[in-house]
Amino acid sequence: MTSDEKNTIYDFLKTTSSWAYGYSSPKFAEDDIVFDDDVIEFVEAPVPQAEPMKAQADKASPSAAVSEIASQKKEETDTAETTETAPENSDRPQATGGITLETVKAKIDACHNCILANTRTNTVPGEGVEAPYVMVIGEGPGEDEDKSGRPFVGKAGQLLDKMLAAIGLGRNANCYIANIVKCRPPMNRTPMPDEAAACAGFLQAQIHLLKPQFILAMGRTAVQNLLHTNTGINTLRGQWLEFQFGNEKIPLMATFHPSALLRDERLKAPAWQDLKKFREKLLATKPDYAEIFYSQQNASRQ
Repeated sequence: MTSDEKNTIYDFLKTTSSWAYGYSSPKFAEDDIVFDDDVIEFVEAPVPQAEPMKAQADKASPSAAVSEIASQKKEETDTAETTETAPENSDRPQATGGITLETVKAKIDACHNCILANTRTNTVPGEGVEAPYVMVIGEGPGEDEDKSGRPFVGKAGQLLDKMLAAIGLGRNANCYIANIVKCRPPMNRTPMPDEAAACAGFLQAQIHLLKPQFILAMGRTAVQNLLHTNTGINTLRGQWLEFQFGNEKIPLMATFHPSALLRDERLKAPAWQDLKKFREKLLATKPDYAEIFYSQQNASRQ
């Protein structure tokens, strides 16, 4: 049996064990296993015709995106020391060097760092304005999202749009919508820890580029991954928390995922209380945050 065959079996057992635990299995803590009885085959190396596959994979990996963020943060710091500070009333994200939402999307499209890539139809990076006041983060794409490549477009997405509209928010006005994982988990199951970890760098890159003032986490999976906690959604929802991003802290509130409201209508009342509390903070911070949204609504009715 070759090393690749053994690693395939090991990865299968690791994923199955993690699935049973509900988190990374302690029995499979090591990422790279070396088998001392591997069959080693010597093959003459072909003449390089293009960029090595490892280099391509490295460029597509979440860690590469994080490395670019760190490099750009240093560039931004160096630039800030030698240039004038941007106007305080500027709503646009500051310059971020070479990395953009498009380059992050390209890395996501090329990513094969977890098993979700094997069954996806489309990746679902995210959607919204480039200078969002609020970033909405959910769990992962479903069937409709997998087909379209857009986040929250199924029944749960339609309900999300109504929930956001009720407090003056919209994906085309003042929000950006993304998920913890960028590919659909089979049968819409909860993403495994290693799958969420594989996408973490992409989400961090998006947060770095978008610079949202607030984060609204939709459901247990989203808030637990963002805050690195096992505390349940019933405990975390409806209170102001903080998402630590480097030296920055972004105010965050969690509420029930729209799909949970579709399954149990009794959750709609507490979810509405959460949204009203969220709106109070937005109004206190920026009273005109919903102006663009309502302008778009009025224009669509004419």
